[in-house]
Amino acid sequence: MSSFSVRFLAPQALPYASSSSRPKTWVPASAPTTAPATSVEVDAGRLEPRVEERGGCFVLKEKFRQGINPQEKVKIEKDPLKLFMEGGIHELARMSLEEIDNSKATKDDIDVRLKWLGLFHRRKQQYGRFMMRLKLPNGVTTSAQTRYLASVIRKYGKDGCADVTTRQNWQIRGVVLPDVPDILKGLEEVGLTSLQSGMDNVRNPVGNPLAGIDPEEIVDTRPYTNLLSQFITANSRGNPTVSNLPRKWNVCVVGSHDLYEHPHINDLSYMPATKDGRFGFNLLVGGFFSAKRCEEAIPLDAWVSADDVIPVCKAVLEAFRDLGFRGNRQKTRMMWLIDELGIEVFRSEVAKRMPQKELERASSEDLVQKQWERRDYLGVHPQKQEGYSYVGIHIPVGRVQADDMDELARLADTYGSGELRLTVEQNIIIPNVENSKIEALLKEPQLKNRFTPQPSILMKGLVACTGNQFCGQAIIETKARALKVTEDVERLVSVTRPVRMHWTGCPNTCGQVQVADIGFMGCMARDENGKPCEGADIFIGGRIGSDSHLGEVYKKAVPCKNLVPVVADILVEHFGAVRREREEVED
Repeated sequence: MSSFSVRFLAPQALPYASSSSRPKTWVPASAPTTAPATSVEVDAGRLEPRVEERGGCFVLKEKFRQGINPQEKVKIEKDPLKLFMEGGIHELARMSLEEIDNSKATKDDIDVRLKWLGLFHRRKQQYGRFMMRLKLPNGVTTSAQTRYLASVIRKYGKDGCADVTTRQNWQIRGVVLPDVPDILKGLEEVGLTSLQSGMDNVRNPVGNPLAGIDPEEIVDTRPYTNLLSQFITANSRGNPTVSNLPRKWNVCVVGSHDLYEHPHINDLSYMPATKDGRFGFNLLVGGFFSAKRCEEAIPLDAWVSADDVIPVCKAVLEAFRDLGFRGNRQKTRMMWLIDELGIEVFRSEVAKRMPQKELERASSEDLVQKQWERRDYLGVHPQKQEGYSYVGIHIPVGRVQADDMDELARLADTYGSGELRLTVEQNIIIPNVENSKIEALLKEPQLKNRFTPQPSILMKGLVACTGNQFCGQAIIETKARALKVTEDVERLVSVTRPVRMHWTGCPNTCGQVQVADIGFMGCMARDENGKPCEGADIFIGGRIGSDSHLGEVYKKAVPCKNLVPVVADILVEHFGAVRREREEVED
């Protein structure tokens, strides 16, 4: 491999031998694997790195500090990762909120720098309380980890809960600062970390939620997502070489024809491909969502062997870190840099940061089948391991309480191998269930009621961000409203094919409304009397998979109280739904 020293933590052993399953026939997947040539003139001075190493951290050079955004200034004043690596969190945890707010330095600590530890102060919604985001590569977690997280949120009563996120991850809520040192210690004891999961860092590495158990998988993504997470956080010790990025950065490794990993909306996506008999990955770069711009990833025209997954990740991150714009935060994602340099210059900057100073051109031997009907992972499905199945269960809009988490852990232990898989659609998979135990599992009260494996068609595709219950940026409440609107719509129309509906509380689009069949983005609207009220911009036409496409605005500023009939009309006109009164007449 490369010269990197990365300890690989193997996935938990299963109680059986796995059978190999390589698909028999591959057809090329998408689109052009070669990016169109772009002629962009780039001055040599523009390629000078804007950061330099000082004391183990990378700091913005003095001459590049004009016009930088406020967050960059906070990072210059004190490297945020030092709160963890030098133990500053312990001193901060002993201070009262009044003391903290009396000093700009400590106020910046809790409002900005603690995000490097995965802690987000809810100053507007829950003053003094924090959301904690974890690192959960590939969405794989254990019953012990789940029970520990349940024990953390239980003590916070009504303020404590947890969410499955759109990056196969856990976020827990209600955390108070004095508890943080003990929580961090507890996370380490169960093999978890929250380090480098927020702000200008690499977010949770996403992989195939069926990795290692899917009879149709291309490659088991768990080794790669584990390695990526271990590199990014230096095995949970903190990695300052990649913690001062211009903006957040998303990565995924594709292992399925179904593209459960959503590669087209990541900054770096590894797309399985062979080349001259070697297994590796073609690379997509630059996909992102933001309030002002959303773009799909584009081909880098590069292929790397499986051994170079970490070196190329490091090279792309260093190019972004060294050259990325640090002014207006709306223009600091990596695609803006790619636009400025042109894809070929950006590619050359990545290549020169590789150990061998070069990158192979993309392979034409894509392994993802383009003509592939995306499978539903909810319900009971056979694994590649004979005699075992996985059971996908629906977690309504991803929200769980402490008792729910304990119950999920019990189900994983009783019927599976003590493992749970989180998905980007905010659901959970229980893998490794012996077929002889399936009937008993399906009779469990939780699966017959709240966490059913067979939700209604509209419910199974429902995704919602946090909303203004906890998020200070959200304009509207999302989770409860998403459930209520969906329930009401289901009373009006009958839907016969899957329709994915996503809700996001603000233009930052954490709920990823642009990839949904129907998306709802929170905004302020006006009611029939002209008075301001909560509303939503409605998007339609988003697609995922090999023919991915970002949805577009269908109708702006619809008052939330008027959404139900509008959605029913959309389902009838665009998705083949039938109004229930007509259905009854025909019956």
